[in-house]
Amino acid sequence: MTIENITVVGAGVMGRGIAYVSALAGFSTTLVDISGEKLEEAVVYAERTAEKGMKLGKVTQEQAEAMTSKLQTSLELERAAASTDLVIEAVPENRKLKKSVMETASQYAPDHAIIASNTSTISPTELASFTNRPEQFTVMHFFNPVHRMKLVEIVKGLDTKDETFAAIRMVAEQMGKETVEVNEFPGFVTSRISAMVGNEAFHMLQEGVASAEDIDKAIKLGLNYPMGPLELGDLVGLDTRLNNLKYLHETLGEKYRPAPLLEQYVKAGRLGRKTGKGVYDYTDKSELIRK
Repeated sequence: MTIENITVVGAGVMGRGIAYVSALAGFSTTLVDISGEKLEEAVVYAERTAEKGMKLGKVTQEQAEAMTSKLQTSLELERAAASTDLVIEAVPENRKLKKSVMETASQYAPDHAIIASNTSTISPTELASFTNRPEQFTVMHFFNPVHRMKLVEIVKGLDTKDETFAAIRMVAEQMGKETVEVNEFPGFVTSRISAMVGNEAFHMLQEGVASAEDIDKAIKLGLNYPMGPLELGDLVGLDTRLNNLKYLHETLGEKYRPAPLLEQYVKAGRLGRKTGKGVYDYTDKSELIRK
């Protein structure tokens, strides 16, 4: 199967990143969201990311110009899905929201189209059940920031065909990514490890073991992580981290029970960079938040 047209649903941090690498790789890409403002921000993000890539010598001017022409936006999933070969859902980790996207995408997408989810924890078999084509469904789990992170986890559901997996792997490779094949299990590979490390960091912060800065510094310099677990939580969103932990706690047991301090931060609206404050304060770093 040849994939030329990709629809990305959700213009948040992950969706806009996936849309950018998709368009940069030469796919005709439509980014869909219910917010026109988010779509405008996503286009600006793509343009700025391409500019930075050119300055670093990682993106040519021709690639940047082609990316701009390949990237479109839409407020209507129905229309975007009607002419697509692949739908990549990248909305928040909320079952009801994902169910709505899956149902709409499968209703309007052509019969040959594949539907994928960027979920980091939810069962691909469960998500596939929301579609009318479980054999053409899989999880395509990207990492943040999408244009820098090389990995895509591909997770098969119960009915995923080998042809679907092969097509998705080819798409990921065209986007410049390495892939791993993961058998279905809650949290896959990376989310299980990342959620546990991030949760333990919150427990240490709550217990006064060290400051947030020193916890992150210790993990970066002592364990060679590129980013500290508290910094990473702020980047992906503490609400997202909490939702993932709740799901893993429900499916894998007590070791994933969310740290009380993390729940407090989310209740207080301290969700990380996107709100200007999380573990760290970004209110004086507006430019950083937008990135």
